[in-house]
Amino acid sequence: MISAQLPFRYAVYFCPAPDTNWGVAGAQWLGRCAVTGKKDQQLQFPGIDPELFSSLTSHPKRYGWHATLKAPFKLVPEHEVGDLLLKMHQLAKSLKPFDLPRLGVSTTGGFLSLRPTEISVQLNDAAAMCVRDLQSFALPLTADDLIRRRKAKLTPEQDKLLVEWGYPWVLDQFNFHFSLTGSLQFIDESKQQKLMQAAQQHFGHLSVCRFDRIALVIEPEAGKDFEVIKLLELYP
Repeated sequence: MISAQLPFRYAVYFCPAPDTNWGVAGAQWLGRCAVTGKKDQQLQFPGIDPELFSSLTSHPKRYGWHATLKAPFKLVPEHEVGDLLLKMHQLAKSLKPFDLPRLGVSTTGGFLSLRPTEISVQLNDAAAMCVRDLQSFALPLTADDLIRRRKAKLTPEQDKLLVEWGYPWVLDQFNFHFSLTGSLQFIDESKQQKLMQAAQQHFGHLSVCRFDRIALVIEPEAGKDFEVIKLLELYP
């Protein structure tokens, strides 16, 4: 339920349904489900300090178990959330469900994640459609937003995408992933290996992940946990 006060930001995610094996496994890893709002005690893994694990997963926990399709944005004043939901319904009718490639544990980008082990044209096309079709709802980034984003040392192509689409990792720079931790910059190699082993142990046995829904997500206030307000199933 959306409160009378407009949310700070919106986003569009792929979120596995909370009652599926991927939805359950992700919520267990983070200790929180953004779809149901339920919080649980996180799992513990041999050789990994629970406090360290909680700290490392605090950033993805705030965003919830998801893969980003349209990065967080502020809604332009000429549109209401109902307009955005209507467009989301249209998107859900246009997209078709499909199986994701096998997901593997990765430290690409300096954080732990699950990423496809091979290219999926269907996946890239679905993400591109979300970015393009919803761009008219997104308020352009401010000068401060651009400065903050450019701290990531973007390539010229990524900077161009940032200015045009509000996010540098879209279209041909898109990298689908489920974030498992925040930055591992100050985590030594042995601890990183234990984290990778824990992720492989926890997710490696799961069956194929089905891309079969998109989610409208809100950040109610700046810095608050993201919440799924609508899960839209894709039409076969």
